Amino acid sequence: MNLTNILGIDEAGRGPVLGPLVICGYLIDEKNMPALKKTGVKDSKLLTREQRKKMLPGLKKIASGVRIIQVPASEIDSSDNLNKLEIRKMQEIINSMQAERVYIDAPERNTKKFAGKIRHGLVSKGVEITAENFADRKYPEVSAASVIAKVTRDAEIKKLHRVYGNFGSGYTSDERTTGFLKDWIKMNKEFPKIVRKRWITAEEILREKQQKNLHLFAE
Repeated sequence: MNLTNILGIDEAGRGPVLGPLVICGYLIDEKNMPALKKTGVKDSKLLTREQRKKMLPGLKKIASGVRIIQVPASEIDSSDNLNKLEIRKMQEIINSMQAERVYIDAPERNTKKFAGKIRHGLVSKGVEITAENFADRKYPEVSAASVIAKVTRDAEIKKLHRVYGNFGSGYTSDERTTGFLKDWIKMNKEFPKIVRKRWITAEEILREKQQKNLHLFAE
């Protein structure tokens, strides 16, 4: 029986206004799939921070390979489309890993079209691509990629806290994050490099400051 190398791909940090987007490729030999399922791995959002960290060594041990790409805020800002940027990074991961089958958590509703876009930039045209919404809840290899991406981003955010202070999770729903942005822009002309300046939240906060400055100048 011919066994197959299977690659799962997922990301963490697509929506935040602060910090990197992390995309992970998790490669596993088909014979190790039972061991992967035994870890109890599932969508990282359904696990606590401690559960994800505890699971990480076991996931890496049974993997044939792990590829992590961190996309900084500056690169996200310079891209005209986040989905296109993700596709390029996912293609980079697939091209760097020897997989016969690839499962991707697709960010687009039209998953067949998304899979076609991924195929277009692959070196090997024989790779079988499956792209689905919520693939991290269905395929353990995608769940593993989801967990590793999330743990990686959490660690990166912790490093950034040591440099910039505790700005929270980086998500716009986090009051600590929006408070940090407002306080920063009061004291500085522009946001630090870790901020996605083209995100609506950042643009609105900057616009508010500019309008206040205009009013002060008019007075």
